Amino acid sequence: MIFKPLRAKILMLLFATFSLSSAFSQDAQPDGKALFKAKCASCHNKNMKDDLTGPALGGFEERWADYPQEDLYAWIRNSQKQISDGHPKAVELWKEWSPTVMTPFTDLTDADIEQLLLFVDNVYYNRGPYKPKEVTVAGGGDNSGSKKSGMSGAMMGILFLVLAAFALALSRIIANLNHMSAVKAGDTNAKRKTFMDMLTSKSVIGFVIFALVIIGGYFTVNNAIDFGRQQGYAPEQPIKFSHETHAGVNKIDCQYCHDGARRSKHATIPGVNTCMNCHEAVKVGSTYGTAELSKIYASAGFNPVTGKYFEDYENVNKDTVKAMFAEWIESQYVASDVGKTKSEAAVSKFVANQLNGTKTEPGVASYIQSPIEWVRIHNLPDHAYFNHAQHVSVGKVECQDCHGKVEEMEVLQQYAPLSMGWCINCHRQTEVKTDGSDYYAKAYKQYVHDKEDGKIDKIAVEDIGGLECQKCHY
Repeated sequence: MIFKPLRAKILMLLFATFSLSSAFSQDAQPDGKALFKAKCASCHNKNMKDDLTGPALGGFEERWADYPQEDLYAWIRNSQKQISDGHPKAVELWKEWSPTVMTPFTDLTDADIEQLLLFVDNVYYNRGPYKPKEVTVAGGGDNSGSKKSGMSGAMMGILFLVLAAFALALSRIIANLNHMSAVKAGDTNAKRKTFMDMLTSKSVIGFVIFALVIIGGYFTVNNAIDFGRQQGYAPEQPIKFSHETHAGVNKIDCQYCHDGARRSKHATIPGVNTCMNCHEAVKVGSTYGTAELSKIYASAGFNPVTGKYFEDYENVNKDTVKAMFAEWIESQYVASDVGKTKSEAAVSKFVANQLNGTKTEPGVASYIQSPIEWVRIHNLPDHAYFNHAQHVSVGKVECQDCHGKVEEMEVLQQYAPLSMGWCINCHRQTEVKTDGSDYYAKAYKQYVHDKEDGKIDKIAVEDIGGLECQKCHY
């Protein structure tokens, strides 16, 4: 049929128009959250309050209060140019953060930067869910006064429906023309295609498959990039374990519990026996009393009344264990300052809540002869290799460099973005500690000599192969 190729071209035009409309719609109004994720998240903390590879972004108004807005915008676009020009604030920041070089973003318009700063402010001051706002920038800069305008999502949807209707109408016309052409050519048995025939034609099915592959690929790639990257993720754990209490107040070293970090690939989740090393003696918690520690005892098979472990714990009658814990919880509560003033009914209710749990909180009984199922927070994808021992024992990297100030976290969260860019930046900036290492003195003799002779300032991880792809993706 002579008009058949035209139908396929119309369908491809429809898809291209829809794709371009999506792009223009996205460009119409800059999204600060998307800009932060694309431009800043690999180096700056998501909470805008803590330093990471780069400084915390929150509170930028105060830091740049003595300078015009144009200077801040120029810094964001090209910090190194401002440093070379001798801008006082730029030089001050460089002295504090050198040799960390901020990536230049010369493509950002003033509208982009203002929307980005609005998002930073929104997170820093905890102003609720972020919604992009239409901004008009009156300041200077390379793109001053620019305001983007374009189609909204609704307009884009209407445009797509109009184009789809137009494509169907043209397809109907093409079908009629093809029928007329066949009849004129002498084919008296030629049939006019129905609407269903058009929808099930090879060109339409091919177009739908093509569109699904493109759209599916787009979402697959985006989700794959974000896999395991849950900065700020802080799930509730089955035991209310406070890093602030243990690592902060009591100064327990991270590697006492996570002893795998110094000798293996994984830091490991500490076993209940590690907890019991201390809590055979410390039987009442400073915050939750017996509630959380009794769960550990129930899992480990420890009898806090006698101070001994149950023999053949798996075969001990659960009701016997439950009665023991009820006795233990009641004795400790009645002995406490709060329990002394409570009625018998109030004491019974307290014991029942701790033992059997509530609607939202599992009780001690659910942990009898059962393991503690901790919720994993940091989970790199399988295609990314990371070895804790290599970083902790060899590289002398502090736990806080990647995990933040855990000694200040009541509930542990994923502190760093764990993106590829974040790791690469660290390898570019981190200096290899060669002092007292015979291995580095022999393996990288020339680098060590060049550093001693003053030819280079430092030996970075990237200098010894830290940016080779196969080191992390073998």
